[in-house]
Amino acid sequence: MNGRQWVQITSCENIPLREGRAVTLGDREIAIFNLGDRFLATDNRCPHRGGPLCDGIVAGGSVVCPLHAWKVKLDTGAVERPAAHDKCVATYATRIDNGVVMIELPNR
Repeated sequence: MNGRQWVQITSCENIPLREGRAVTLGDREIAIFNLGDRFLATDNRCPHRGGPLCDGIVAGGSVVCPLHAWKVKLDTGAVERPAAHDKCVATYATRIDNGVVMIELPNR
C-alpha cells in the first residue's frame, strides 16, 4: 500500500466549466476546478490571506483569488502573481471514473 487513496467527489456535471467548487474531506478544504479538458484540485486557501480559491476567477490554467487578486497555477500550486513569491498551494491528483471526479489523498 502506498499510503494514498482515491476519493469520489462529485459528478463532473456538478462543477461548471471554468469554475471551482469546495469540498471538505476530514480537516481539508479542497477546491476542484473544471478546465473543460481536465479537472484540477488544490487546497482552497490562498497562501496570502486564506481567501477561498474556489470562488476565484479561472483564467487559463490559473485561478485569481477573490480577495486580493493573487494568481495561482492550478497544476502546480505556484503563485504567479505577485511575482517573486515562493509560496504555493498544495495540489492533488485527479481523475475521472465513470463521470465522477476523483482526487487522490494521502492516508493519515
